[in-house]
Amino acid sequence: METTCVRLQSATVDVIIKTHPFAEILYWGAHLSDFSPQDVATLERPVANGKLDVDAPVTLMAEPGHGLFGSPGIEGHRSGLDGSPVFTTVHCEQHDGSLTLLSEDTRAGLRLQSEISLDASGVLKIRHGLTNVRAGAWQVDRLAVTLPVAERAQEVMAFHGRWTREFQPHRVALTHDSFVLESRRGRSSHEHFPALIAGSTGFSEMQGDVWGAHLGWSGNHRMRCEVKTDGRRYMQAEALYLPGEMALGEGETLWTPWLYASHSANGLNGMSQQYHRFLRELVIRFPENKPRPVHLNTWEGIYFNHSPAYIMQMAEDAAALGVERFIIDDGWFKGRNDDRAALGDWYLDTQKYPDGLKPVIDHVKNQGMEFGIWVEPEMINPNSDLYRAHPEWVLALPDYPQATGRHQLVLNLNIPAAFDYLLERMSWLLGEHDIDYVKWDMNRELVQPGHNGKAAADAQTRQYYRLLDTLRTRFPDVEFESCASGGGRIDYGVLTRCHRFWPSDNNDALERNAIQRGMSYFFPPEVMGAHIGNRHCHATFRQHSIAFRGLTALFGHMGLELDPTNADAGEREGYRHYAALYKQWREVIHSGTQWRVDMPDATTQVQGVVSQDKRQALFSVSQLAMPDYSLMPPLRVPGLEASARYRTTLLDHPNIQLTGEGGHTMRKLPAWMTGTQTVSGAWLMQAGMSLPVLDPESAILIGFERV
Repeated sequence: METTCVRLQSATVDVIIKTHPFAEILYWGAHLSDFSPQDVATLERPVANGKLDVDAPVTLMAEPGHGLFGSPGIEGHRSGLDGSPVFTTVHCEQHDGSLTLLSEDTRAGLRLQSEISLDASGVLKIRHGLTNVRAGAWQVDRLAVTLPVAERAQEVMAFHGRWTREFQPHRVALTHDSFVLESRRGRSSHEHFPALIAGSTGFSEMQGDVWGAHLGWSGNHRMRCEVKTDGRRYMQAEALYLPGEMALGEGETLWTPWLYASHSANGLNGMSQQYHRFLRELVIRFPENKPRPVHLNTWEGIYFNHSPAYIMQMAEDAAALGVERFIIDDGWFKGRNDDRAALGDWYLDTQKYPDGLKPVIDHVKNQGMEFGIWVEPEMINPNSDLYRAHPEWVLALPDYPQATGRHQLVLNLNIPAAFDYLLERMSWLLGEHDIDYVKWDMNRELVQPGHNGKAAADAQTRQYYRLLDTLRTRFPDVEFESCASGGGRIDYGVLTRCHRFWPSDNNDALERNAIQRGMSYFFPPEVMGAHIGNRHCHATFRQHSIAFRGLTALFGHMGLELDPTNADAGEREGYRHYAALYKQWREVIHSGTQWRVDMPDATTQVQGVVSQDKRQALFSVSQLAMPDYSLMPPLRVPGLEASARYRTTLLDHPNIQLTGEGGHTMRKLPAWMTGTQTVSGAWLMQAGMSLPVLDPESAILIGFERV
């Protein structure tokens, strides 16, 4: 007899799934200390008057045919027929923490395979595969993954943004109707990162029940959180298909992207820590097991003005600052003197580099650094030899004018010759040169993306994956960064294929505090590029001290984005200092448990990391604006060992000035700042430590070491 109730469990989370006659999640929440399958009988729902005479379940596929009048998980038809399938489970197979369900609707000629796993980290991973088993194409309009959440989830947190201001959180009450976000830009997008967090009212970093959901997909998507009129709630995630884009021929299968979900009974930190652990154990794979090297990227230093002699001098100066990886950005290929021309012409500019790239690469390597380079393979400028030879290679619908973005169009990777051209050119670049690292950019969204006259946004994303997969197979020792005008393509789908993200083109330290905090909800610091920019920020024209810029870049994968050769002595010393500080702490930052601390004053932002063995901890306090109160609240340090004692040390500060006559922030510092103190972990976590009153746009760094 088939199993009718399956339990997936981890140390923190349980998922109870009813498998027959259809698949329905009955429970997704905190780990149950005791459970028996007959316990689920308590959740058998009553049938209310004024509704259908039978219960209407919210199944994994959320079929309208059950009487679900909310957002369906499947929509489509076969020339107008077979448009309301209802799936019945025909097979169930469980292996440890994973479950595979096979369901069918023989009348509609459709088969559904659902793959579900609960990792030891507590992350739930789920996807559906829909197969057409009958003659005649079945047009897919929607195919989503649906997850129920508890009725106490009455708030939704999502992320909005734009270019240079990504990962901005906002909240809405979830008491009726739906909250929906969509990206139709052909990438995960700056504007609508594909994630939602539902939680109990007032959930915070340290408190509350939260359910997070992230769609691992780099293309168009839709995320939804909905409340039914009976009070039940569910989250839904899907790739978003353009009209006519997706049709299944007989025997063909369409898989949804993977949905990654995390429940925490301990607030947003618990959710994030589960995601971070999952990624570190199962997804993130660097070519070498080594510390994450300090970068220097040339973009904001020289832009398109390339001179090999000057770049080699930059490399010498960078190495003297402690840089370990040197990256040449845009401008190295033929005709690329600004952003108006040459994308697609992936041949070396011999006027700029008459002796080739090899002398520059050799010089960088001789300084003890790795070498990296920038590319943007998916794009094409109308002013390029490639476009003049192959205007038909543009991703577009015929007979419509195409608007450029950053003076460029998109190359149609669904055309075999175009795909093969890029593969050959990238293979030349990586095969003929000693390159360790590739910064892969994507600076234009998809407008009317078409192939053979039909919509092809989804297919373009899959071809991008195929191109990157092929290059990684050919060049397994090369590390790839995903950049899309900054944070336009950041998700778990691309993270399975790359090693680093560029969160934003904005290096303004004040803006970066918010951007990097928003990104930290789903990504650990070792994949988050965090660069110290010029004193005079190129994105905002704001100016910050080297201390504020350096401490802001510390809790990520640190780099520099500037020209070290024309920096003054004070700035150079600052770069050297923060590169050394990063090297001292990067092992802890990139392997420890990350914490964001709730503060009663929103102008004060606190984050930190505690080593896995709880021997060391590092916390930064950033003052983003004038504080609301004349005294700072104590910092209660999470994640320590209660029974241990810790030595507290002020590791870095903005040279706080004391003013006895008034006119500045303080007359006297907290006592612990003038030396070291030894304090119990329990006291630090429960009572805390006083903080100084900081100037706006400054930060301090505090270290803790178990004694």
